[in-house]
Amino acid sequence: MNRSKVTNLVDEAIAENPALFLISFDIAENNTIKVVVDGDLGVNLQECIRISRHIEHNLDREEDDFSLEVTTPDISDALVHIRQYQKNIGRIMKIRTEISKFEGKLVEVNNDEVTLTWKAREPKPIGKGKITVDKEAKIPLKDIKQAKAKIIF
Repeated sequence: MNRSKVTNLVDEAIAENPALFLISFDIAENNTIKVVVDGDLGVNLQECIRISRHIEHNLDREEDDFSLEVTTPDISDALVHIRQYQKNIGRIMKIRTEISKFEGKLVEVNNDEVTLTWKAREPKPIGKGKITVDKEAKIPLKDIKQAKAKIIF
């Protein structure tokens, strides 16, 4: 299977809708093509079908027998693209770095870092008992090992 041809077809199909972006693309040894796309406003079934047809109709099954899967990221998958962080602003995130774990509301994303906020109970500075305080963490994107949106029912 010609990987560069398939890569070009994937890029062409995604470029037709500027709200979409590629999360992952792989061709297995058995010619199974898997394309995972996401969008700033999500991805509907029609977009997955359109991308699949664009790829499939431009490949020759007589040359290479293949299977094709065009899908969106699973809700439990870690975020891998900055646009995924941007579309999750306002949601509760679980972020793990090499040395720390954070859980809080994603309030800001830029090219270098994300900002989480949360409330924590801490001992009073004077006297007994605890008080609720607002916390904030600015986490460099390069330090993030895993980030997932928390699923709340």
